[in-house]
Amino acid sequence: MSSTEANRRGLPSRVKMRHSSHFVDELTQRDGEAVGRVISLSEIEPDPEQPRGQLGDLSELIESVRGKGVLEPILVRPNPDREPGRARYRIISGERRYRAAEEAGLAEIPVIEMDVDDQEALEIGLIENLQRKDLTPFEEADGYLALGERFGYTHEQIAESMGKSRTVVTESLSLLNVPGAIRELADSLGVHSKSLLLEIGKLGSEDEMRFAIEQAADHRLTRDDLRRRTRTKAKRAATGPAKKPYTFRFRAADKSYKLSLSFQRETVDKQDLIDALEQTLFELRRAQRRKTPGGTLGRG
Repeated sequence: MSSTEANRRGLPSRVKMRHSSHFVDELTQRDGEAVGRVISLSEIEPDPEQPRGQLGDLSELIESVRGKGVLEPILVRPNPDREPGRARYRIISGERRYRAAEEAGLAEIPVIEMDVDDQEALEIGLIENLQRKDLTPFEEADGYLALGERFGYTHEQIAESMGKSRTVVTESLSLLNVPGAIRELADSLGVHSKSLLLEIGKLGSEDEMRFAIEQAADHRLTRDDLRRRTRTKAKRAATGPAKKPYTFRFRAADKSYKLSLSFQRETVDKQDLIDALEQTLFELRRAQRRKTPGGTLGRG
């Protein structure tokens, strides 16, 4: 985002989206002046196109608002569909705080007004939404995808906007390869460790992913466990299954003795057996002539 674009959107030219806090922190402190104000909830309406699909459980936020009020302003813009009886402003981001304020019985809420069009409002709302600390790894990946598909952001631009490395963004986007059924299972079982989900996404089949998610939910599988399992699987795939040595076994008809001869390979034909037995007889006879122990005869 260029300085000109940032200024036109009402953003500080020096600001970058930061994972640690929302960029409204700097908006409210720009030039040492307050840029926000308090307006009536009745003058605000949610954005029907807001990027967040689900608002989640608001109970804790409602209790916080009841006790402390809304501590962080929401972002609004003049309502583009202003008609008689419609609200003056439309939310860009902060619908959870808006809904919590309604439920808590507040009459007013702090806001920062921005003069942006529909496309810019959606872009700002999406980026601000991605600053939340309660995003699941899959929600984060969906947000990055939306920035790329809707607004043409490259991985580098997403990383710069979010104050993260390009590698982190690319890793997050790789989670989009996880099947929808596995995503739903992870969410329902509360498996939200990004590092673990990245490892699960590398597994070869949906059944393996499902089994790993269930084990992780039961605390029987960690990221390191899965990494070891994945490395072992990859090594086996590269080298093939361990070879079992071929063993020839012979028992005398009168059961007076039995013979066992092992080879360091899986397949042995009759000529291999004959050659090995003849070599053994040759070594035994030579040892007999020298009157020294021969070969590696043992009593095992």
